[in-house]
Amino acid sequence: MEILEETNESALVLTPQGRLDSRTAPLLQEHLLGRIDGSPSVLIDCSRLDYVSSAGLRVFLMGAKRCKQAERGFAICSLQNAVKEVFEISGFLTILTSYPDRKKALQAISAAAAG
Repeated sequence: MEILEETNESALVLTPQGRLDSRTAPLLQEHLLGRIDGSPSVLIDCSRLDYVSSAGLRVFLMGAKRCKQAERGFAICSLQNAVKEVFEISGFLTILTSYPDRKKALQAISAAAAG
């Protein structure tokens, strides 16, 4: 799994690519949890994520909880259909803030940080 990273004034944007399963979830977890403290908010762009397992969902939940504890925003965006279905079935879309695309997510994160 490759994880692209971008930083701007309002958020750290992580874009995992490929499959997020029990083999690759520890990579995203380490990457995500190691960078939360240095960012005002975290956005995970799922546009290049093809598959997510329960181990992958756990990483999203851990990230959201850690951000909440650190008083930072956390959101996801650009869920592909197969991945979105897993998030819906598991109930994660009721727990996590999700946006249809990166632009809308960054606008919302910036607005939240400003106000």
